Amino acid sequence: MNDANAEKVSPFACDMSAIEPDRRGEHIATIDKLFRAVENIRELLNGYAFRLPNEPDVLFMTAKFIALERLCCPFFGFAIEVEPEGGAVWLSLTGRNGVKPFIVAEIGDHLTKSAIRPSSFNLQ
Repeated sequence: MNDANAEKVSPFACDMSAIEPDRRGEHIATIDKLFRAVENIRELLNGYAFRLPNEPDVLFMTAKFIALERLCCPFFGFAIEVEPEGGAVWLSLTGRNGVKPFIVAEIGDHLTKSAIRPSSFNLQ
């Protein structure tokens, strides 16, 4: 990482204008479909990990989500972990101090009630 990137600190705000207008609706639909598939949520020190079914279309949708979400929310870190032997897919959303409430606010409405959540993942 170069020094210019190390000093940049984006605000915790989604900037949908960073996504081409004709792709915004598709991105919102992807967010809704992806996070409705979440089976479990694991709290991390600097964010949350979302357990998803290990299905090819879910893995593709996860990559598609990251490709656009990184534009409108540059303060997020992303990681995809695929467990061996057909295990779960985990999508981690991370960031600096204070990112957890933003994740809850932005993602919480897209989750199903059956998703297992840590107590810190409370919708206000």
